[in-house]
Amino acid sequence: MLFAAVVAALTMGAAAPAAAQDVGDEEEAVVVVEYQYRISGIVRLADEPLGGVQLVVEGGGFRVEAVSADDGRWVVGVPERGEYTVTLNEETLPEGIAVIDDNLEQPNVRTITVGQSGSAVANFFIGQGERNTTSLFDQVIERVFNGLNFGLLLALAAIGLSLVFGTTGLSNFAHAELVTFGGLMALLFGTIMGIPIWVAIPMALVLSAALGYLNDAALWKPLRRRGVGLIPMMIVSIGLSLAVRYVYQIFVGGDTQQLPRATDTTLSLGFYGLSWIDIGSMALSVVVLLAVAYFLLRTRIGKATRAVSDNPALAAASGIDVDRVIRIVWVMAGALAGLSGILWAYFRPGVSWDMGFQILLLTFAAVTLGGLGTAFGALVGALIVGMFVELSTLIIPSDMKYVGALLILILVLLVRPQGILGRKERIG
Repeated sequence: MLFAAVVAALTMGAAAPAAAQDVGDEEEAVVVVEYQYRISGIVRLADEPLGGVQLVVEGGGFRVEAVSADDGRWVVGVPERGEYTVTLNEETLPEGIAVIDDNLEQPNVRTITVGQSGSAVANFFIGQGERNTTSLFDQVIERVFNGLNFGLLLALAAIGLSLVFGTTGLSNFAHAELVTFGGLMALLFGTIMGIPIWVAIPMALVLSAALGYLNDAALWKPLRRRGVGLIPMMIVSIGLSLAVRYVYQIFVGGDTQQLPRATDTTLSLGFYGLSWIDIGSMALSVVVLLAVAYFLLRTRIGKATRAVSDNPALAAASGIDVDRVIRIVWVMAGALAGLSGILWAYFRPGVSWDMGFQILLLTFAAVTLGGLGTAFGALVGALIVGMFVELSTLIIPSDMKYVGALLILILVLLVRPQGILGRKERIG
């Protein structure tokens, strides 16, 4: 009943049409169109950002214009994946400056592809000589920061999934819907109801933790008591994932909606694509991960959790209430997944009905790469996956970067089947 009630309220904003909005002052307007996919970039002359430069994005019958802000950054939304052409209007450049590149027939035009990730970058570094070197360096540093940010938010989801597997043996494919739930609740409270986001996020996390508790109390605990095998339970989780995902779609529709200030370019630091939201996201992730580490290593319940994960039968024989530990793990997994969903909504940016499913395979890859059932292994695996996903776009097309991450997973497991921090006795 709680789930139905809070999710139903989302219908109030589901029909709201996507709108274009001008962000920033009139003289440094950056046009942001609220579509699901995003194209962004920087206009810079050597180390000096160029503001007020017009850019035109076209593709698939769609056309939109943007103007770079004072820090040189711009961003637009596009309605679908595919190939787009970004044209810099040289008439809007300062007098005496032109885009020059002997390697390009039209140096003021970029052809980019919005792939599976839902975003693409088209940078214009103007000037001869150091242009290409600067461009590559800036892209590498920006990808490193993006990879760290993505890896940390992925770790929040992966740790919860790993703890559930460690204590119950369940590979929970419905974990993706816990991630989505966090984003939807933040959207409900922060955008639709207009509650300040610093209040909306804790409210969303409380409901996410409650949903984790409800998952175990209403479904998984009864199945465990009936002695249902792990394979049937995994199949149940797949069915639950599909059912809940399409319930989300019924209530919120197929559009992507934004959390407060998710696309606000005035929060940009002007430093390799970082914004204050990115800094806050990474700082919050680190604090939460440190708190989880302290819980597992220093608290009595945390030590009991690790004991149950190592050997449930021995833990029960030692007087540990295994059901209570599992219940706490589910609550923690729900809260961590919910926070991951909120940060993922700001990273993408946007909240949609299938946002958790989009990173489900990467979450499983992080857990498997780090070592099944180990929280710290999930953290290491998530950071590796996040970094590789972002850095790989410098070499391979952006719509193949998730495939590359899964390929790395296969290669590592061929060398170390138990994962990076897993133990050999867990295999077999």
